[in-house]
Amino acid sequence: MHVPDGFLDGHTSIATGVVAAVGVGIALRGARNELDDRTAPMAGLVGAFVFATQMVNYPVGAGTSGHLMGGALAAALVGPWTGILVISAVLLVQAVLFADGGLTAIGTNITLMGLVGVLGAWLIIKGLLKVLPKRSGSVPLAAGIGALLSVPLSAVVFVGLFAFGGVADIPVGEVLTAMAGWHLVIGIGEALITALVVAIVVSARPDLVYAARGIPADPQRRSEVAA
Repeated sequence: MHVPDGFLDGHTSIATGVVAAVGVGIALRGARNELDDRTAPMAGLVGAFVFATQMVNYPVGAGTSGHLMGGALAAALVGPWTGILVISAVLLVQAVLFADGGLTAIGTNITLMGLVGVLGAWLIIKGLLKVLPKRSGSVPLAAGIGALLSVPLSAVVFVGLFAFGGVADIPVGEVLTAMAGWHLVIGIGEALITALVVAIVVSARPDLVYAARGIPADPQRRSEVAA
C-alpha cells in the first residue's frame, strides 16, 4: 500500500502530512506509558519483522500494490502508541533508503498504515477482548481479527483520499475494487500470520504481549509455571 510520489495532489499530501505529524507527536507522549524493559526490546523485534514483510509487494492493479502491514501485530505486542512509532520508523527508512513509498507521500503512508492501521486494529482488539473469555488464549484470536479488518480499512481510507486528491487517470471505482478486494485477501494472510506470532509469544511469555496485560494466563500455562 505504499503510496508513491505524485499519486495524490499537493494539498492532500500536505494535509495527511499534518495528520501524521500530529499523530506521531501524540504517539510519542503515549508511548511513555507503554515502553518499559519488556516493551522496548520487543518493539525492535517487531520493527525488524514488519520491515521484512513490508518489503514484499504484490501488484493489485489500478497502479497500486499491496503487502502485509503489521499494524495489528505491533499494536498487540507493544501497544498502540509504540506500534505507531514502530510502523512510522519502518516507513521512513523504507522511503529514504529503498524508495519504497514517496518522500512527499510519507505523511500519507504513515496516516494509512501507522495511524489507521495500528489504531484501527487496536480498537478492534480491545473491543473483542471485552467480550471474549478473559484468558490469554483470546488475545491471538482478537489480534488476528484486528489484522483481518484493519488492512482493508486502511485500503478504503486510501481510496477516500484518492477520490479527493488523486491525480492519476484511474476511475475511483476501479481503485476501490482493486484496493478493497485485494487487501481483504491480504488481510486474511495477515490475520493468520498475526494470530500465529501472537499465539507463540503468548504461550511462551504472555508478559511480553501488551494486549495480554491484565488478562489471566490460561490454566495450563499457570500449571506449567508452577511446576
